[in-house]
Amino acid sequence: MTISAPFLQPQFALKLVGIGVAIFFAIQTIKVSAQSAHLSPHQAVQRVPLSETKWTGGFWQQRVATCEEKMLPAMWEIMQGTKYKPYLEHFRIAAGLSAGDYHGAPFNDGDFYKWMEAVCALQAVVPNPAWDKRLDEIIAIIGKAQRADGYIHTPVLVAARNGDPNARPFGDRFNFEMYNMGHLMTTACLHYQVTGKDDLLTIARKAADFLDDAFRNPQADEARHAICPSHYMGLIELYRTTSEPRYLALAKRLIEMRDLVVDGGDDNQDRIPLAQQTEAVGHAVRATYLYAGVADLYAETGDEELWTTLEPIWSNLVGKKMYLTGGCGALFDGASPDGSKNQKSITRVHQAFGRNYQLPNITAHNETCANIGNVLWNWRMFLAKRDAKYIDVLELALYNSVLSGVALEGTEFFYTNPLRHFEPAPLALRWSRSRVPYMTAFCCPPNILRTIAEANGYAYGTSDNTVWVNLYGDNTLDTTLAGGRVHLQQTSNYPWSGEVRFDVLQCESDSAHLKLRIPGWANSATLKVDGATVDLALVAGSYATLPQDLRSGMSIELQLSMPPVLLESHPLVEETRNHVAIKRGPIVYCLESIDLPQENRLADIRVPADMQLEPRFDANLLQGVSVLEGNVVARPSVDWQGALYREFSQPTSTPIAAKFVPYYAWANRGKAEMTVWLPLD
Repeated sequence: MTISAPFLQPQFALKLVGIGVAIFFAIQTIKVSAQSAHLSPHQAVQRVPLSETKWTGGFWQQRVATCEEKMLPAMWEIMQGTKYKPYLEHFRIAAGLSAGDYHGAPFNDGDFYKWMEAVCALQAVVPNPAWDKRLDEIIAIIGKAQRADGYIHTPVLVAARNGDPNARPFGDRFNFEMYNMGHLMTTACLHYQVTGKDDLLTIARKAADFLDDAFRNPQADEARHAICPSHYMGLIELYRTTSEPRYLALAKRLIEMRDLVVDGGDDNQDRIPLAQQTEAVGHAVRATYLYAGVADLYAETGDEELWTTLEPIWSNLVGKKMYLTGGCGALFDGASPDGSKNQKSITRVHQAFGRNYQLPNITAHNETCANIGNVLWNWRMFLAKRDAKYIDVLELALYNSVLSGVALEGTEFFYTNPLRHFEPAPLALRWSRSRVPYMTAFCCPPNILRTIAEANGYAYGTSDNTVWVNLYGDNTLDTTLAGGRVHLQQTSNYPWSGEVRFDVLQCESDSAHLKLRIPGWANSATLKVDGATVDLALVAGSYATLPQDLRSGMSIELQLSMPPVLLESHPLVEETRNHVAIKRGPIVYCLESIDLPQENRLADIRVPADMQLEPRFDANLLQGVSVLEGNVVARPSVDWQGALYREFSQPTSTPIAAKFVPYYAWANRGKAEMTVWLPLD
């Protein structure tokens, strides 16, 4: 099957008029309501389907609009063609619909599935018949590419079609087969839940059945096929969607299979058995995907040994290895366990967590996918234990190290997310410090695309007859609790303001409850119901339970204190000793050289310990942001003339005005230096 030429053209009008559109939207609405009713037995909070929450304005609606109008079609142009690397074309070749060789990264299938997942997520909120038709045509091609036994991985399928006798499943542990099939499963489940169509779900089930047969009795030589293990999350989501217990059993078996690895390493988190691990180690994307999958397994089985493993790893990451921005994976290249007495156990690691407190700034790796993995993991930790600390980390990463991965206009991307950039850089690094439309490892762009498209899914959760409010902003929630329908409207200029209002548009239950997250950064907060102040302890880093039951017509007002604050790091973080960073609410700020007088370089700037900062919203800057303005101190640079050390002399200092902007928005105004951390004066 081929996709018709007009449909592939960017000028194709994604508009249908008249009664046809109305009928289509009505059908889609019915399908969207048929979401999976699976309740994970060991989740304290259940997810809210994407169709039940909609951004209506403000910060996130702006990003979703960019996602829908710019990111999605621009990425489709890349993935339907061959200008950079083939994506859809690889499936066409594997299906015998085109001729050619495979030339791309082994994980390109997974990248394409992530793009499809983003389409599905957007369809959940506002169905679009043109995108739906496009998905139908793509899925037909994928189905033709899949082998009769369920195996689907285009690098191998294309090679086999071209006569390569060595093309066989799992011939290379670094071929990302599990990763690709995992993303297929996740996308297929969402596609089914949103549209009611089971064609992609059938493909995913066949792939899972293939894995179930191939790994029926895992052996040691098979145990290392778990690179970037998205398949744990994918299989468990497939179980939740289909109620097929074999898929849950397979996920459990594959996670346990890791312990069979001989001569493993920290890079892939298999040097020692999972139950013995207490630190976040190795490749940060592989790690966070693993931990998220294990948290999913806990939600279904309640195996306390899994939770006993996850908790210390989470504490190690958040307490010793995570950046202020929620980014993780400090190192381009390193070794782990670094400095071990048992030198035979040391392995090379890349894109990895360093040792405790090893958090460089200029050379920070912080791959966007790892930061998204941090979101995925913390979301599952919250669902399991409903502790606000997990949403604090999710929100931190989402607003800072995730969004920094994409330009404001939506079509250029970072692979890494450093916290400082100087010109010239002290060394040549292999990823650009300017966002680009394409990079050879194109995993991050479609990952951030689906993350933005699904951000509404993190805003709320439910349990029994209770709504949990996790994220703030302009949105509506229309869901059904045990007692009936609850329809809320949330109004807020968050994250630029701490004022949040809820209006209960409808509440059919006479015993529905509301829990409001009080972020860990909120040192003070107030709450009003129908204009009257509520005498209730609002503790930072917890959920406050509204004392009154929800009822139609009720209004709730939450005021979160949001002053700018100077933050310092643990003294063992050597790179930022005697430095400070600036944060307001969930937003981390940075200083760009473009906002300094021309004669000053970023390296000249110091921060007074008593610096006063004033927030000011600028609608014309960086698509509308609150900037922080205050005075810093400039110390003119001295030419070091190649010296590494010199005798100290007291420099002269000059006060100058500075403007700090959100970190996520850096590098959107041309080339400039940037830093999050600044030395104290």
